[in-house]
Amino acid sequence: MKIGIVGLGDMGKLYAITFAKAGLTVQGCDLPDKFEELTSELSPYGITVLHTANEVAGSSDFIFYAVEAEKIAEVVAKTALSVKNGSLVTGMTSVKTPEVVAFEKYLNHDTEIILTHSLHGPGFATKGQKLIVAPHRITKENYQKALAILQALESEIIELEDYHQHDQIMADTQAVTHMGFESMGTAWKNAGTYPWESGAYVSGIDNVKILTTLRIFSYKPHIYAGLAILNPYASKQIQGYAQSESALFKMMIQEDEESFRKRIYEARDFVFHGQHNLILFDDDIMKEFSIGNNKTFEKSNSHLSLLAMVDAWHQLKINPYDNMMCQTPPFKLRLGIVEYLFKNDELLEKTIQTALYDKSIRGDDLEFHTAVREWASLINYKDMEGYKSHFMQAKAFFEPLLEKGRAQSAALINRLTS
Repeated sequence: MKIGIVGLGDMGKLYAITFAKAGLTVQGCDLPDKFEELTSELSPYGITVLHTANEVAGSSDFIFYAVEAEKIAEVVAKTALSVKNGSLVTGMTSVKTPEVVAFEKYLNHDTEIILTHSLHGPGFATKGQKLIVAPHRITKENYQKALAILQALESEIIELEDYHQHDQIMADTQAVTHMGFESMGTAWKNAGTYPWESGAYVSGIDNVKILTTLRIFSYKPHIYAGLAILNPYASKQIQGYAQSESALFKMMIQEDEESFRKRIYEARDFVFHGQHNLILFDDDIMKEFSIGNNKTFEKSNSHLSLLAMVDAWHQLKINPYDNMMCQTPPFKLRLGIVEYLFKNDELLEKTIQTALYDKSIRGDDLEFHTAVREWASLINYKDMEGYKSHFMQAKAFFEPLLEKGRAQSAALINRLTS
């Protein structure tokens, strides 16, 4: 079976090389100005680079559309008439609703469709990573045939019922998770201070916050924009997070301890009561992965971003542990540090006291509150270009340390999840 990949960007190339190394016949394409570069890079693996997407679509048995979610309809529309009869088709975007809409609108009714989504970025090899697969319009026989091909990736295959289930889970595990870390990054950028230069961000939890934020900003903005704006289930959850953060922040500045404690404890009991499969991060390991060292000025942190996440799960009646089968590295890190905070009574009490009464970190809380509102508004208005611009501004601020952050976060993920 000949594999065809439309879009040889970072993930498309990763798939192409992995399939080729497994002995499969692979061909693909990208933008015309990349033809020579890609031919030089991929031909040593036996991968054929073609000039156009129509060439790939017309001569492949299993077609992977590895393009941006916002461009999937445009690319499918241009290539649909070229798709060879009997071919299998899948998309590699992280939000499936627009992908399914494009496939159903433009592809012939006899074209069979399977949905795939790798829960990792191109910085990780596919082996051992999670791969979501769901049938859409495909016979049982061809579904099994497609699964056999996908086994070549050596990923852990997670089978879901359909694209609705996929997008619901991704709204929580990816869209809201990324928005929380993006808000931290924007807050630090707006404050004009790297967090590792402040005494409020020197704990193990804060090392995870910082490294995950750097990891997210080291990638391309379209990945996160598509997840947040094009996923029909994401808006409700993102607005829910923004509302939770706002409610808690108001209680903090009013020093309304009774209401604040009641809300935090109710959220804690909802999320963590009766959980047996906890992540249980190791504080000593988390403390090893520090970008800077400013212990001299160490002070308490309100951890508003984490308190708001647990409150949002409570308000939305989402149990994050139910989504662990489709966890991404940032989601597991986020849930792990939230769990670490809420399962440690002494640390949670210190955090509550800091949130309510420590004015020295109130400026940081205000920057975060403002950043959450900014991101939630961009997503609510479906402002794709505004989202990307906002992302790139923070990315530029952290640019000198993005590669180091990505490398250290990968090492941290491996240590904490092994």
